[in-house]
Amino acid sequence: TPIAGPPRLEAPAARDAVRASLDQHRAWRHIPLAERKARVAAALDALTEHRELLALLLVWEIGKPWKLAQADVDRAIDGVRWYVDHVDGMIEGRGPLPGPVSNIASWNYPMSVLVHAMLIQALAGNAVIAKTPTDGGLACLTLACALSVREGLPLTLVSGSGGELSEVLVRSPEIGCVSFVGGRDTGARVATAVADLGKRHILEQEGLNCWGVWNYSDWDSLAPLIRKTFDYAKQRCTAYPRFVVQRSRFADFLATYLPAVGSLRYGHPLAVAAPGDPLPELDFGPLINAAKARELSELTEEAIDRGAVPLHRGSLSDGLFLPGQDTSAYLPPTTLLSPPPSSPLHHAEPFGPVDSIVLVDTEAELLAAMNASNGALVATLSTDDQEVYDRLSPQIRAFKVGHGKPRSRGDRDELFGGFGASWRGAFVGGELLIRAVTEGPADERLPGNFPDYRLQPEAQPTAA
Repeated sequence: TPIAGPPRLEAPAARDAVRASLDQHRAWRHIPLAERKARVAAALDALTEHRELLALLLVWEIGKPWKLAQADVDRAIDGVRWYVDHVDGMIEGRGPLPGPVSNIASWNYPMSVLVHAMLIQALAGNAVIAKTPTDGGLACLTLACALSVREGLPLTLVSGSGGELSEVLVRSPEIGCVSFVGGRDTGARVATAVADLGKRHILEQEGLNCWGVWNYSDWDSLAPLIRKTFDYAKQRCTAYPRFVVQRSRFADFLATYLPAVGSLRYGHPLAVAAPGDPLPELDFGPLINAAKARELSELTEEAIDRGAVPLHRGSLSDGLFLPGQDTSAYLPPTTLLSPPPSSPLHHAEPFGPVDSIVLVDTEAELLAAMNASNGALVATLSTDDQEVYDRLSPQIRAFKVGHGKPRSRGDRDELFGGFGASWRGAFVGGELLIRAVTEGPADERLPGNFPDYRLQPEAQPTAA
């Protein structure tokens, strides 16, 4: 059914909201930690009570299949509960920022990324202001924030165009920290602004996450992992849209890959034969809008025209749809061999169910292909040889590198960040998330990727 467009505030209203958030911040920062924990816990209880409604709103607004939508809500709730239980030791000797935390995030994970971050920022002693993503998630976020505000948390939610509101939410002197999740183009503009102002920042940006295959033979283990990489149509920052495969292993890889992709289930997330039937178990539903589906379809055709080889092209006729429904926002799974360097699919994240495969003959080629986007959030190397993994994985420019298994953003005490252009500012996860949104000693250098230094965390996350 149609979704009403979000209210579109203009810059003057957003400035009023920022000033009001600062007023909240000045009061909230003096609330004792025990009281903050109690209020956040009460908000989590309210979110738990309305868990299924929040998940159904995600299905309706951004096309997330039912099980994945429930997981998005559950990861937010469970993740914040872990912080409520462990925050005392993390925050000892630290204080809130001088102003509220400003959040600008993409539409794909409203609960497990945005609401999760907002509640932890409040737990740490800060007021919080956030912009609803332009492409979706307004209703779910509004409900989640309303339930939290009802329990006394200092959350402010605004809505409008990025061009109109980003300047206020990034450059306003009242803002103590900017937290951004999104693409590199917008992220680069935010990075320039916060660098000019010397403002605390956490900027998670896209990168081409790659899966390498070298001297590998455990194909039975790889097949289900390939299918899982298509969860939510690869519309997530830790998706794997590129496989870099040793040429001598390509035949075996393809024999594993094609059946896995052919088994994918996609379509309308609520398409059931009768009202009482359980919702379908799908790997993915629609893309965020018809324009994105059209863009990726055109990029695919353009890459093929320039020499890419189509290895797999799914059909919407294989999807699960309602009779006569509009399918313009749906894109079947597609796989291209060797997209040309002139194609964006060669070096950029497609953010849709389009895979590319690159063949290599040497370890040097493998590393060059896996580092094609100047930094990534995650990567994986599948190899039977532990020595090869130990030698090559440190040369892969990704914050997390898995050995034969995918890496994710992580939960609770697992750290998260990015290499190169995929991340700017403070790293997060576990204690680092609390440190990123609080003030410590005057000479403190936060782990992160900053204009004048890069500092790795003391304890790197272990490979899965």
